[in-house]
Amino acid sequence: MDDERLPPERMRASDADRDAVARHLGHALQEGRLTLVEYHERLDRAMAAVTMGDLSPLTADLPAPPPEALRPPAQRPEARAPEADRSREWHRRLEPWRGLAAVSVVLIGIWGVTSVIAGGLLPFWPLIPIGFMFVFTFAGALSGAHRPPERGRGRADRPWPPPDGR
Repeated sequence: MDDERLPPERMRASDADRDAVARHLGHALQEGRLTLVEYHERLDRAMAAVTMGDLSPLTADLPAPPPEALRPPAQRPEARAPEADRSREWHRRLEPWRGLAAVSVVLIGIWGVTSVIAGGLLPFWPLIPIGFMFVFTFAGALSGAHRPPERGRGRADRPWPPPDGR
C-alpha cells in the first residue's frame, strides 16, 4: 500500500489549501514583496490549481509569513473583537428601548381596535403613556442606569463580611 501512495506534489489541493496560499500571497502583497499585477496572476493560478504541485511554486520565492497571517480571518482574535464589540455596544444602547417599543405596540394596537369598534378614529390617547415612558427611558439611557455594574466596582465583588467588620 505504501508503494502506491502519491508524492505530495501530485496530491489534489483542497479549497483550504488554495485559501492558505491566497492568504500567503495577500501577506506578501501587504509587505510589498509582490506587485499588484504579480499578486493577481498568482492568485488566479492558485484558484485554478488542481494539485499541491500547482500551488507550491506560487509561494516558493516568498518567505513564510507569521503564523497568525495564515489563519483564516474568522479565527483571528483581533479580527473578531471589533465586530463583537460593535455588536455588544449596539445591543447595550438599544436594550432600554425594547420595553418602550413593546408597550407602544400594545397600546397602539388597543387604540386601533377600540377605534374600529367605535366606528371612527378616537383621540390618540396612547401618546400620553408613551410620552411619559419615552421621557423616563431617555433619561435612563443618558444616565446609564441600565448598564450592569463594572467588575470590581459593584457591591457583589466586595468580600463579605467586610475585613474591617463594617
